[in-house]
Amino acid sequence: MLRVLVADDQDLFRGGFAMILNAQADFTVVGEAADGAEAVRAATELCPDVVLMDIRMPGMDGIEATERICAVTSAKVLVLTMFDLDEYVYEALRAGASGFLLKDIRRDELAAAVRVVAAGESLLAPTVTRRLIEDLVLRPNHGVAPRLAARLSELTGREAETLRLVARGLSNAEIAGEMVVSEYTVKSHVSRILTKLGLRDRVQAVVFAYESGLVVAGGP
Repeated sequence: MLRVLVADDQDLFRGGFAMILNAQADFTVVGEAADGAEAVRAATELCPDVVLMDIRMPGMDGIEATERICAVTSAKVLVLTMFDLDEYVYEALRAGASGFLLKDIRRDELAAAVRVVAAGESLLAPTVTRRLIEDLVLRPNHGVAPRLAARLSELTGREAETLRLVARGLSNAEIAGEMVVSEYTVKSHVSRILTKLGLRDRVQAVVFAYESGLVVAGGP
C-alpha cells in the first residue's frame, strides 16, 4: 500500500487529489497539509512514500518544503502546479523533486504518476522537455563541474554507460536492449550509481550526468 501526503493550500485541489488517490486500491492518503511548513511536519511524522506538493503556498512555499522533506525523509516528492514556467521546474528539480506535473492532469494519469515516482522513476509533464534539463545544467555553476567529473571515477565502465543512457531518457527496458543485458542488471547498475554518487533518484542522476560532463547538452 502506497502512503501519500497531499500538500496544497486550496481545499478544492487538496480534497480532490485525496479523493482520487483514496479511490485506488493500492493507495492510502495518510494526511493533508495546507502550507509548506505543515507539509514538512506531516512528512516527518507520517512517513509517506510520496508527497504531492503544490508550489505556491502561503508562508513556506512548495520548493522550500520539498528541499526540507528530501533532506530529512525518504519520501519522493511529486510537484503539482498550475504554472508551466521553466523556473519552477528548475527549482523543483534542484530541491529534490522526483516529478513535475501540471494540475490539469487526468485522474488516471495522476494515479499512474504517483506509482512511477514511488517506484523510483523520474516523471516530467509532457510539456517539460529534455531541453529544460539541458538549460538547467548549462547555467553558470562556478566550478562545480570539475568536482562532479572527478566523482565519475567511482563508477565502473558499465555503470557510467548506464548513467549516460539514463540521462538520454531511456527506460530500464530500453537500456537493457542497448547494453544487451537483463532489466534486473540495469536496475542493479542504477541502484549502485545512486548509492555511489549519493543521489536520491533518476532525476538527480540525469542532472549529475550533464553537470559532470558525462553527457553534453545537445549531444547524442
